[in-house]
Amino acid sequence: MLLAAEEAPNPLIPHLPEVIVGLVAFALLYFFLSRRAFPLFERAFRERTERIEGGLRRAEEAQAEAAKALAQYRAQLADARGEANRIREEAREQGQAILEELRAKAQEDSARITARGEAQLLAERQQVVTSLRAEIGQLAVDLAERIVGMTLADESRQRAVIDRFLDDLEGGAPTGGDGGTPASGSAVAR
Repeated sequence: MLLAAEEAPNPLIPHLPEVIVGLVAFALLYFFLSRRAFPLFERAFRERTERIEGGLRRAEEAQAEAAKALAQYRAQLADARGEANRIREEAREQGQAILEELRAKAQEDSARITARGEAQLLAERQQVVTSLRAEIGQLAVDLAERIVGMTLADESRQRAVIDRFLDDLEGGAPTGGDGGTPASGSAVAR
């Protein structure tokens, strides 16, 4: 039995020739991989690392440029808002100035129109007064002619009678004898 036990190989312990062949194959494979494949892998890893780092660097630069552009944009926006506020303030001031100018011109026009109207009214009043004086004078002459019974053909007499009559109307009650209405028909005939 002992022989049977010695002749059956132990599956856990490898045979020495297999171990030697395995070590030689591993050394050859390692030598081939270290000379050919590992440098290719290293170069590919290095290139990939450089690309990633370059991309990160470019992304950081782009981010820095974007931040700079954003700051510049915000500064321009603040300047534009300041300019808009300044323009708005100038427009408001110009509007106020225009309103004041228009208000002054309107007051000036109003004063001129009022003065012209008052002058026209005064002229028309004077014309109406003159017209009324002439009509009232003619009526007074006609009335005096009827009362006195004689014609007042002389223009100076007519004028004196008219003026006395109108003065009496404006001044109040007629006065007798000296400067008022004549008391008798003989005073009119002077």
